[in-house]
Amino acid sequence: MQNMNKPTKAFRIASLAALIVGVGAYFIGLYNAPMALNEKGYYFTIMLFGLFSVVSLQKTVRDKMEGVPTTKAYFLASAVATASAIVLLVIGLLNAELLLSEKGFFGMAFTLSLFAAITVQKNVRDSQSHSEPSSVEPQLETNVSQPETTTKVKAA
Repeated sequence: MQNMNKPTKAFRIASLAALIVGVGAYFIGLYNAPMALNEKGYYFTIMLFGLFSVVSLQKTVRDKMEGVPTTKAYFLASAVATASAIVLLVIGLLNAELLLSEKGFFGMAFTLSLFAAITVQKNVRDSQSHSEPSSVEPQLETNVSQPETTTKVKAA
């Protein structure tokens, strides 16, 4: 396991602020955007999907780095989900009837939000790993051979 420093309070606050600003700006822009409700729902879902997928991908990568068993299937699913969220946003923005500046705004708010979500999740995990020093190491059980006792239950 790598020797990691606990994130500073200022960095944790800055990361959380970036997440709030990114997601807040995206949703405020979405609320005020001149598009149909179904289009707004599409962009709303893409943001939620993107946030979940990057946190899941970051956790999987971090688990692998720390020697925690992970499956390749879950790593691949997380990576595909992250790439899909980004590609779906790009396709949606390319086809949207928005000004180029509005498209850029949504792209940047989305990018900021995904990056901040990764950073906040990393900070949470780093903080937890310092408060629980041996939580990642497997617990060893001593298995002393003892005679098995069986109880028989009679049917009534």
